[in-house]
Amino acid sequence: MDKELKFPLYAKASFFFIGMFAFISMLYIGKSIIIPLIFATMLAIVLHPIVNFFVKLRINRVLSISITLVIAILLFFGLATFLFSQISGFSESWPKLVEKFNSYVNEILDWISGYFDISPQKILEWITKTKGEILNSSGTAIGQTLVNVGNGLVVVLLIPVYIFMLLFYQPLLIEFVRRIFGTDNREEVSKIITQVKRLIQSYLSGLVIEAILVAILDTAALLILGIEYALLLGIIGALLNVIPYIGGLVAVALPMMVAIVTKSSPLYALYVMAAYYFIQLIDNNFIVPKIVASKVKINALVSIVVVLAFGALWGIPGMFISIPLTAIIKLIFDHIEPLKPWGFLLGDTMPVMTIFKIKPKKKPDILKER
Repeated sequence: MDKELKFPLYAKASFFFIGMFAFISMLYIGKSIIIPLIFATMLAIVLHPIVNFFVKLRINRVLSISITLVIAILLFFGLATFLFSQISGFSESWPKLVEKFNSYVNEILDWISGYFDISPQKILEWITKTKGEILNSSGTAIGQTLVNVGNGLVVVLLIPVYIFMLLFYQPLLIEFVRRIFGTDNREEVSKIITQVKRLIQSYLSGLVIEAILVAILDTAALLILGIEYALLLGIIGALLNVIPYIGGLVAVALPMMVAIVTKSSPLYALYVMAAYYFIQLIDNNFIVPKIVASKVKINALVSIVVVLAFGALWGIPGMFISIPLTAIIKLIFDHIEPLKPWGFLLGDTMPVMTIFKIKPKKKPDILKER
């Protein structure tokens, strides 16, 4: 009789970490292929109900997919054109903003030199030296950035093609997934696929609603404070706010800098920070729990970790897709018995804490004592 081969714990741990390292390395190496496919898959799931709507109108399936893609592309280019028009107006005032910012920097240098008794000449020499080192070291970085931008444009052009193919071959792909797990698990696999589709559709639609509401609130706050380029900064802030936890910090920094440069008093920067803090309270306590977080049950600790981890792995695109991917992983874990504890760890269901409860003392039985 063949004996079952058992490995010691250190061997199992070694195999696990080697496998994880190999898997993460493959994800990093293949990011130029994986990221567009993930984005295309998510967008295809969102657009699928629109395709079904046109199919129900007895329009050919290929034509239905084409019409849906054209509508989505027109909406995207409409938003991009609007943003570029706002950015062009901002760029015309950029030299004046830089000039005013430099004057503020000179005032700060004068204050530092007077307070710390440091010669202004030494500070300027240090700034000039640091600036030269940054420019020299960034020469190759600029070339690499141009290459990345070119690759990004290629990816943007490929995503519509991926979406079309995924929508067209959707029945084939779903049947393939069902057959992988066999006929015994066919019903459970179909249930998971349906829940994943609903999760992505509801989560992305919730993100769009959140971005629109935050853009309106940000723009209104900046208009009330009289900050220039309020509409552009409000939209950029809403788009950055989509990145969990980190995007909000960058979103408030931009209008604060504009406020410092364009307004007569630096107190306006504090007013902007206070307004954005109030908006974040509304977003975190009302908009996100009611619209976004109700679709994705991921606890805050896991959310922060996965955002940073996917950001280190895939950059900014990884931050955008970190939460929905984690939610999908949790959903799959919840349907597989050995992995249910991991699904529980990713979720936000807090167990009842009984460790600090004091057990009541038993009352003495008076009759027995007597």
